[in-house]
Amino acid sequence: MLKSSRITKCMTSFVLIATLMGCAATQKHESTGQYVDDSVITTKVKTAIYSEKNLKTLQINVKTYQGVVQLSGFVDSEENVKKAGEVAEGVKDVTSVKNDLHVK
Repeated sequence: MLKSSRITKCMTSFVLIATLMGCAATQKHESTGQYVDDSVITTKVKTAIYSEKNLKTLQINVKTYQGVVQLSGFVDSEENVKKAGEVAEGVKDVTSVKNDLHVK
């Protein structure tokens, strides 16, 4: 009886630890909270870019990983490349911007 109680406690502890470890962030993977935060940042950046008069284009792709925003795609001028980067940097919670936009 005492032995089965110990086994049950050990198994319960193991399951609890494994569950908590599954939600932890590593250098290569985001936690669930970070993923949600990055999704919110991506949406805010897309909205800010689309709200700009000269940047109303769906050819700008936005991806976010741990607060770092990556812009890719095509715009009409070098000025729009710079403007898109500035707009993205101005969004709350953006830590940095990697601007990979190209002029078509």
